[in-house]
Amino acid sequence: MKNSSAGRAFRRPLRAGRSRAVRCKVQNPEMAAPPPAYADVVARIARAAQAAGRSAQDVTLVAVSKQQPWEAIEPVLAVGHKVFGENRVQEALARWEAKGAQHVAGLSLHLIGPLQTNKARDAVAHFDVIESLDREKLARALAEEVQKQGRSPRLYVQVNTGEEAQKAGVAPDAADAFIAACRATYGLTPEGLMCIPPAGEPAGPHFALLRKIARRNGLSRLSMGMSGDFETAIAFGATSVRVGSAVFGARG
Repeated sequence: MKNSSAGRAFRRPLRAGRSRAVRCKVQNPEMAAPPPAYADVVARIARAAQAAGRSAQDVTLVAVSKQQPWEAIEPVLAVGHKVFGENRVQEALARWEAKGAQHVAGLSLHLIGPLQTNKARDAVAHFDVIESLDREKLARALAEEVQKQGRSPRLYVQVNTGEEAQKAGVAPDAADAFIAACRATYGLTPEGLMCIPPAGEPAGPHFALLRKIARRNGLSRLSMGMSGDFETAIAFGATSVRVGSAVFGARG
């Protein structure tokens, strides 16, 4: 199972003492035993991948740290995990900068929640992956910031596979045209798709639909599966799973 990817987010220097402490703990994972819940999720990912005839190294665990206390996040950092998911730009900035964790080598932060266009500048500056690209206004704002900043986060298009009015994401029947517009009109290069299946419905058909859309658009990455269904997602080809409560416990 992959637990790191290249990224240098949250680059502003803060207090050296705290950042050195965090860096030391992460670079020396033998100093700490994995938290039991984290170790269990890692083992479950490996078993699900094996059952699907895949390598666990082909699946990245995005540990969803949104709304979690630092006391829950730090032990996962301490064993060398580097990939975390956040829902809101400002919450992420406050959490990770305040702890000096932006200095952790290889830290990769994924924005997995809806992104307002007025937050595009901060999202491009501080996130390594943005998984919630879902409309042309946002595509335009991201493209402008990429040009201004010379920094290009990896991008996923969010697809609203259940076509739920309360959820973000492009409708499945509009996904092809939107992906084409991202490429041709805005010069963006999405690398994958993300979805959140409707609660109370079997997740498998939604994962299968996302995989189908990705294949016909030449996209190789699939962000799908959360605490309750990530093993199913792996069976359908997920390359990353977004797991929060199963790793950290229920959010406060």
